[in-house]
Amino acid sequence: MTRSGIITLTTDFGLRDPYVAAMKGVVLSIFPKAVVVDVTHEVPPGNVREAADTLARSAPFFPSGTVHVAVVDPGVGGERRAVAACAGGHLFVGPDNGLFWPVIGRDPERRVFHLQNERYFRTPVSRTFHGRDVFAPVAGYLASGLAPDLLGEPIPNPVRLETRGPERTAGGLTGEITRVDRFGNLITNIREEDLKRGGLEDGPVIEAGELRVFGMRSSYDEVPLNEPLAIIGSNGFLELSMNRGRASDRIGLDGDNAVGGEVRVRFRD
Repeated sequence: MTRSGIITLTTDFGLRDPYVAAMKGVVLSIFPKAVVVDVTHEVPPGNVREAADTLARSAPFFPSGTVHVAVVDPGVGGERRAVAACAGGHLFVGPDNGLFWPVIGRDPERRVFHLQNERYFRTPVSRTFHGRDVFAPVAGYLASGLAPDLLGEPIPNPVRLETRGPERTAGGLTGEITRVDRFGNLITNIREEDLKRGGLEDGPVIEAGELRVFGMRSSYDEVPLNEPLAIIGSNGFLELSMNRGRASDRIGLDGDNAVGGEVRVRFRD
């Protein structure tokens, strides 16, 4: 695989502390020509599910051969494996905790390797900062052209991230909220084609927590101010939103707690 020279970073570190800068310093010490792109460092602490969704929605827009580092790692220093994966023409580096499954699981020819070769680590390795000492240096070497199979043994069973649907139910669908964006939009794992197969033109009833929306809209201003609506977002997934407001404030769960919440779609007769 030809490398693009691009390395993306997705973490829950925030930008107040020096953690992200330390990772970038390690990457650039190994591969000074790297182009380092911040996807986000504002994943809620320890929220693997939201990090996985962020990565799955952003990685496909980068050139083939990009290395994606994702560090949302509540199991750091424990028994969880550190991995590098090749899938869909991209490379992924981080903890084996399900974070990569939504993106690598789509590729039946994916290859996943256990990071075991300490030659490619920064030493000594901290028990609490594998982002700096394991994942960042491995990403630098991969971006510069290192073959992934030099990093360790193949892994046939990467951790899968279990999700709820979307599943067919009697007269509808059940899915889940995969992220809450900064505007308070509730983004789901239900695609437009899922809705079309069920009868999108009939105006489904969509429920999540205390929110209930009737039918679909094509723009926010089709409903009055501060009224909720259902819309297909830019990535082709169902979103529950509000005209000039925050749908997350109306669901009955605030902020991060809405992620993983059930979404029910009922197609009207």
